[in-house]
Order: sequence, then C-alpha cells, then structure tokens
Amino acid sequence: MNDQDWLVEQFEAHRNHLQRVAYRMLGSVSEADDAVQESWIRLSRTHSSEVENMGGWLTTIVSRVCLDMLRTRKSRREELTLERMPEPAHSRQDESDPEYEALLADSVGLAMLMVLGNLNPSERIAFVLHDIFALSFSEIAPIIGRNDAAARQLASRARRRVQGAKATADSEAFNRQKELVEAFLAASRTGDFEKLLAVLDPDIVLRQDPAFPPVAAWPIVQGAEAVAKGFAGRAQGARPVLVNGSVGVVVAPRGQMLFVLELKIVGGKIAEIEMIADPVRIRQLDLAELKN
Repeated sequence: MNDQDWLVEQFEAHRNHLQRVAYRMLGSVSEADDAVQESWIRLSRTHSSEVENMGGWLTTIVSRVCLDMLRTRKSRREELTLERMPEPAHSRQDESDPEYEALLADSVGLAMLMVLGNLNPSERIAFVLHDIFALSFSEIAPIIGRNDAAARQLASRARRRVQGAKATADSEAFNRQKELVEAFLAASRTGDFEKLLAVLDPDIVLRQDPAFPPVAAWPIVQGAEAVAKGFAGRAQGARPVLVNGSVGVVVAPRGQMLFVLELKIVGGKIAEIEMIADPVRIRQLDLAELKN
C-alpha cells in the first residue's frame, strides 16, 4: 500500500468523528462537509511520516478549519437570515448515508446549536472540544492561539451560556412553569381547545412578529378564545427551551427555524406570548436547552 492509499484509509476511518466535530462547531451539515473536505485536502498534502497520531492530528486540523470559517462569518458581519440559522442534522436529505446516520446519532438539539451560535469563535471551539469531545486544554490552546488558562476560561464562559441558570431550573416555581408550557404545547398539538383555554389567562395578549408573513396582518391577538383558536393543532415542530432564563418555546418544524415564543406566566396561567421571528432578534436572545 502506497502512502496515498494509506492516507485515504486513515481518513475514512476518522471521517464520521470529523463530521461530528465540525457539525457541533458550525451548526450546519453542509458547512461541516466543507470543513471535512478541506481537512482531507490538507492531509493529502502531508507526508504520512509527519503524522504520529492520526486521530489527534485530524481533529486539530478540522478544528482550525472550523475556527477560520467561524471567524470569516464574524468578520463579514453578514446580515442574519433564516438560512443562517443552525441546520439540524435531521434536515439532511440523504438519510441512507452512513455518515449522516452517525451524525444524527450524535447530533445536538436546535436550542444548543442556537446557543453555540451566540458564542464567539474561540469560545465555541474551546467548549466543543473540551466539554463534548474531552480534549485537554493543553491540546485546545494551540488550536485557538491561546494559553491553557485562557482556553479554560473561554470554555467555562461558554459552559455558563449553554447550561443556563441551574438554580432557576431546579426551583419548584420553574418546574410548575415547565409543566404549564408542556401542557400548552400538548393541547396545541392535539387541537384540544378546552385544555388550551385551561392554561391561558382569559385576558391573554399574543404579540405576533410581522417578520413572520403568515401572521403579519394580525400583530396583536387578545383573549383566550382567539389565542386558543390560533394555536389549536399548530404546535408541530415546537419544543420548550429556556428563553432569557424562563421557559419558552422554539418552533422549528422539520428543522426549519420559524420563530421563538417568549411567555409571561401570571397566577399559573400564560398571560402574554411574544412571537419573535426576526432572525436578528432571535440571535439576541439568551437561549439554552431545557434539561429534563
């Protein structure tokens, strides 16, 4: 076997791992594919004798490629569009692809991807490599161009954003809030009008975002019956998440981000719902996964 054949064999043996690393960092299957391909190009230009630990070498290379891609995004300061929202692994069409299956098995929730998207590139790389792939800070530091202590600090800062406020999540009031939102989503999915009315305040106000065209003509909806009619049978693709420290909802059917619902709960009822569909506003929210 010549050097090139050996490199191909080694790369294919690590491809799924590289895809998972790149996807966690970039939040896009297609961009992860690009990063993995660029890693192969760099490997193909390398003599096999220069690589002592193939897995570690490739992880380092794909991480640096992803860091460059993240920094390019930031430097362009491109205007956020729906297409730039995180792309869940299950949105990929070729579901028979073994690489896809491995990625899906290890994929992260949409809320997690959105939170990671709010981190700066170095924070994101440090967190993903340490907390998800268990690399040491001495391994991470040269990838992001920092010392060990700085890499540790970046990962810690990112971890606080990702985890949300644990004290809040453990409180009895929080659990009641979570149960109420889950009941609201369950009633909405099944179209159970009476159960929807049971969780809504009679004077509830729904503020809809003109950035979501289907509701642009009705910016404000008032009253439990009117709001219940609007949500009955329409919560497919909705899941509870932490929104600015409180339980809210992300609506993303088939992985396509539509909007976030920020909820105000008063006296055990949902008293206000604000729809946020503008991608720029969504980026400004403090979102975190809701742990069971």
